[in-house]
Amino acid sequence: MKLALLADVHANLRALHACVAHARAAGATRFALLGDLVGYGPEPVEVLEQVVALARDGAVVLCGNHDEAACAPPQGERTAEELSSRWTHARLDDTHRAFLADLPLTARVGDALLVHASAHEPQRWEYIDRAPLAQRCLDAAQAHWGARQVFCGHVHEQHLYYRGADGRLADFQPVPGVALPIAAHRSWLAVVGSVGQPRDGDTRAMYALLDAEHGRLAFHRVPYDVAGTAAAIRAAGLPEAFAQRLERGR
Repeated sequence: MKLALLADVHANLRALHACVAHARAAGATRFALLGDLVGYGPEPVEVLEQVVALARDGAVVLCGNHDEAACAPPQGERTAEELSSRWTHARLDDTHRAFLADLPLTARVGDALLVHASAHEPQRWEYIDRAPLAQRCLDAAQAHWGARQVFCGHVHEQHLYYRGADGRLADFQPVPGVALPIAAHRSWLAVVGSVGQPRDGDTRAMYALLDAEHGRLAFHRVPYDVAGTAAAIRAAGLPEAFAQRLERGR
């Protein structure tokens, strides 16, 4: 099985199409979407229709914090993110909202745990952006799910944390397109990055591809029509900062 892991699509249909096409060309036989399907981007309905189609074909789909906010947006528009959740909520019909509301926070695929943020209290949406938080996530995955491997998103960057033979946790920065050997008996956590809103200074979309049969994991970067999505954000009347973030990749 080759499992394509996509997170943080953020209503960016062009980026989603690019990553799905790239994954299929690379031999992906199944997809997992690790939450934040909507929010920030201009195409929540179109993205959800694509995700529903993938789910019908067996894709695993999880809930993220922006999906939760789109179902029950906070009152008022104090921040750009809150404005985005209200804008998204208004464009979704009851079927879309029900789909998002029913999404789980976690799922098991083989020996791995899938989660949007962290296995440590998934509902709190903790960012895994340093080794101690990765350690806490791995400990929780082992304690509560019996899982030694974790895939997550939420951070909008790509990282691999793994325990070495000495038991210490190391942080590895993957090189796009280079498959890494991952031993099934090792404990590791892969942060797969963001499809629809990268934040590492590179505008290309991100996803990861797991080849479970051969024990290989590749982190990919995929070009897409950034200008088209930025123009759609502006045309929708969403905050200018959302378009600029795509154009800068951060």
